[in-house]
Amino acid sequence: MMPAAEMKSLLAARGRTVEAFLSTCLDGRDMPSRLRQAMLYSLMAGGKRLRPVLCMSAAALCGLDTERVLPFAAAIEMIHTYSLIHDDLPAMDNDDLRRGKPSNHKAFDEATAILAGDGLLTDAFLMMCATNLPPERVLAAVRELALAAGSSGMVGGQEWDMLYTGGPTIELTQLRTMHAMKTGALLRASCVCGVLLAGAQEAVRDALSAYGAALGVAFQIADDILDVVADTVTLGKPSGSDAAQGKNTYPALVGLERSRDLARAQADAACAALAGFAGPEADFLRSLADYTIHRAA
Repeated sequence: MMPAAEMKSLLAARGRTVEAFLSTCLDGRDMPSRLRQAMLYSLMAGGKRLRPVLCMSAAALCGLDTERVLPFAAAIEMIHTYSLIHDDLPAMDNDDLRRGKPSNHKAFDEATAILAGDGLLTDAFLMMCATNLPPERVLAAVRELALAAGSSGMVGGQEWDMLYTGGPTIELTQLRTMHAMKTGALLRASCVCGVLLAGAQEAVRDALSAYGAALGVAFQIADDILDVVADTVTLGKPSGSDAAQGKNTYPALVGLERSRDLARAQADAACAALAGFAGPEADFLRSLADYTIHRAA
């Protein structure tokens, strides 16, 4: 593995590259100024930019310069940001804080927040089409991302979450399926899209798909744990909101210690998926998986 400090430095550096690109991604677009402000308010609200970094790192693992996939990686972050705006709405999770700031619908209004999310989602596909790589690679990556973000992925997972919230306790298999769709699908697709854009072989795609899927589970379990053990300042959103809303989470179903064990097992599975890869990019991805669960240690 890569030393933790080196991994965090590379993660931050690639995150800054994504930030700089995102800050200009709406330039030249003719739209109402309030809508632009709302879109940029959430898009530039911070975060580690994990999903675009995964896309860039998977491409780099396959020998493609990260700058070549930057428009596509930024599009992934635009889709992720739209989902956060919509998740926070009163009709969904009804959260007033996001990353330590008022949620979009609190900073603006509900209608503008809905439109800001719609704008980010749709404009993301414009950004994907601006990726200067062979069209067949871009098309394959667009298909992968659309599947992950749509009704059979992130959107469908959010619907399951809403159906389960406040209801009877569900089985662990149901929880895993929900999170694989709601959180894991976009993380897995971020890795796979990087591979597809690089034009790598199917075996490489399968390995990065397995890595991303396991990372997604580990990430979600860690988030569930943090909602129990961290405070609002650390989280950047209200702590304890999962329990308050009656959400089904790993700690609620199996307890904190078992949740930590499951997270560790998934991080190990993510690392194992990269067993056939060597070099700094593979080391970075392994260390990233380890870091994901140490957030909730």
